[in-house]
Amino acid sequence: MTKAEFVGLVAAKASLTKKDAEAALDGVLETISEVLTKGDSVTFVGFGTFSISERAARTAKVPSTGKEVKVPAKKVVKFKVGKNLKDAVASCKTCKKK
Repeated sequence: MTKAEFVGLVAAKASLTKKDAEAALDGVLETISEVLTKGDSVTFVGFGTFSISERAARTAKVPSTGKEVKVPAKKVVKFKVGKNLKDAVASCKTCKKK
C-alpha cells in the first residue's frame, strides 16, 4: 500500500479531507522520528513499541567473494508488535502471504 492509498483510508475512517489526513500522518511520523532521535521509545498500547537498539560490530562474509569485512556497530530502529495487533494479524483470513 502506498502512502497516498493509506492517507485515503485514514481520511475516510476519520471523516477528514485527504489533505488534513496527510498533514496528520506527516505530523505523527515526524514526531516519532524526533522522539527516537532523542533516545526515547514510542509506545501505542495494543499496537506496538518503536525503540532504538544498538547493533554490535561484527565480521561478515561477502557471499560473492568469500572475503571477510568488518561491519561497524550502529543504532537501528526496532518495532515490537503489541498484543492487539498480533492477535488481529494471527486471526486474519484474508491477509495475503508474501
